[in-house]
Amino acid sequence: MTQEFEVYVQNKPGDVAWIAEVLSRNSVNIRGISTDLGASRPMIRVVTDDEASARSALKAAKLEFSEREIEVVSLADRPGELAKVARTLSKAGINIESLYILGSKGPTVEEIAVAADDAARAKEVLDRFRS
Repeated sequence: MTQEFEVYVQNKPGDVAWIAEVLSRNSVNIRGISTDLGASRPMIRVVTDDEASARSALKAAKLEFSEREIEVVSLADRPGELAKVARTLSKAGINIESLYILGSKGPTVEEIAVAADDAARAKEVLDRFRS
């Protein structure tokens, strides 16, 4: 199980820098990051390599955040693989709420992370893509 942190911000210059600094000072590596500053409640979403340390660092910095489970899947690094995953989730009636390309696990495999509106069903569907 992997967690996504949704860190609520004021949508001002320096928000991303501050979160990155808070995590780096605690030796937490950011694996994926995205911003959703146009939302009714602006946030920066972060996936890290150490969830316990990230949680502690964010709390110590008095940053408001929430967490949710995301699914990580390895895909072949070739055109159409993400489309297959997204279409499969769509056909199952599952909405993708956030998605990250976490990076490569070698020359031919990419890792993605998906947060969905129905985490349990998304896990079931995404299990088809796990080796």
